[in-house]
Amino acid sequence: MKSSIASIFKKTKMKYLFTCSLMLLLFVCYNKSIAQTPEENLQKSGIVLPKFQKPIATYVNCVRVGNLLYLSGKGPLKADGTFMTGKLGKELTIEQGYEAARLTAICHIAVLKDELGDLKKVKRIVKVFGMVNCTDNFYDQPKVINGYSDLMVAIFGDKGKHARSAVGMYALPMNTAIEVEVIVEVED
Repeated sequence: MKSSIASIFKKTKMKYLFTCSLMLLLFVCYNKSIAQTPEENLQKSGIVLPKFQKPIATYVNCVRVGNLLYLSGKGPLKADGTFMTGKLGKELTIEQGYEAARLTAICHIAVLKDELGDLKKVKRIVKVFGMVNCTDNFYDQPKVINGYSDLMVAIFGDKGKHARSAVGMYALPMNTAIEVEVIVEVED
């Protein structure tokens, strides 16, 4: 009698473990199949990447060293092809600066798309260096550069989380509101 109860218990335990394992496997596979790609996240967010922006001086938009991409500083390019200009703390509010940073992130994503062809090759946004054109008594640079960081996380998920600096500048080229440089790890 004891051996039959033990046998039934073992069979039930094995069925339970098998069922749990199968459910876990199906859950993992299902979640991977519905994961959004960066391009799908752009589309879902209503973001259209701008036409590729050529450098305005003697430099290139991107340099690849091994599996790292170093993207040159970009500013907030608006849909009409002009830049958002002005100083934070004088002509621009924190909210306008946040939008400027978001526009700058879109420019960098356009550079990545041009360089890689497929944004799924982005392994990690590694380091963001955000410069804010601001008055000498403006201290909310991190709130402004959050516009850049928030968009990178929205598009790339956990791969978009990065180390960051957000600093104030007395002036930026063409009086742009902000400029951002970024280092990106990629995979082939």
